Amino acid sequence: MKKFADQFRRIGLIGNAEKSASAASVRAAARLIRRAGRTVVCDQITATLAHLKCPVTPDAAALARSVDLLVIFGGDGTMLHTARQIAGSQTPMLGVNIGGLGFLTAVSSDQLAAALKLVWQGAFRFEARALIEASGTGHGQKIKATALNDMVMSRGAASRLIAVDVSVNGEPITRYRCDGLIVSSPTGSTAYSLAAGGAIVLPTAEVFVLTPICPHALSNRSIILPLSATITMKAIKTEPATFLNADGQILGELVNGDEITIRRSRSTVRLVHLADGSFLEALRRKLHWRGTYL
Repeated sequence: MKKFADQFRRIGLIGNAEKSASAASVRAAARLIRRAGRTVVCDQITATLAHLKCPVTPDAAALARSVDLLVIFGGDGTMLHTARQIAGSQTPMLGVNIGGLGFLTAVSSDQLAAALKLVWQGAFRFEARALIEASGTGHGQKIKATALNDMVMSRGAASRLIAVDVSVNGEPITRYRCDGLIVSSPTGSTAYSLAAGGAIVLPTAEVFVLTPICPHALSNRSIILPLSATITMKAIKTEPATFLNADGQILGELVNGDEITIRRSRSTVRLVHLADGSFLEALRRKLHWRGTYL
């Protein structure tokens, strides 16, 4: 990967404005990047957050088009937001975790100097992550959105079950009565789906994970489906209110009969992982798994 590292001349920095600790990390990264003879570029929000004087772009999408590598400071939420903004870009993303549990971030903020040194040396690998997309109609409005983790149909504030008819490639599965239904990408298997009892899959696996949230029927279990499948969810019972979310962001309210189709997106994002890290190692460390290793 050394030849790719040598091509990393313009480095884009994105910080989470809601995490004050990210400002200091962004400034530290800027110093390290400049010492390495590379150019720092920021989006407007990050430049203001960290008080940096550097070339500035209006948003993350424009930043991705003008740099060779994005370094993102925050947590998985920041990574998800950026991934949606730059969907389809081939600019790789290196995530720096600012507190909290993160599976998308490659390094913690206190490892920043060592991590960038490894990047300059070419001791990293690229990993392409599939995006998923939802399209349909919600309350008379067209819905089209992309997500890295998941699409979720769920109830509002009222503690009552919703009803959702689900089919795969045109074949009915069942009518779920539940608090919600998660359609997860392979990357999202360690997010909301995991909390709801879904399976953990490798982020490079070619699968969806379909997981009901608190289903009324105990026989309703998480299902693994091929990533080539087309999944259709139809809202049946919309009292209480039923909503569609993409990576935790509300896309719209659904009324009785509204259908949402979910499929693999043609777009992907590229993550940077350091050579000494792996997904299984991250699972052991972040989920505090213990026991005998064979």
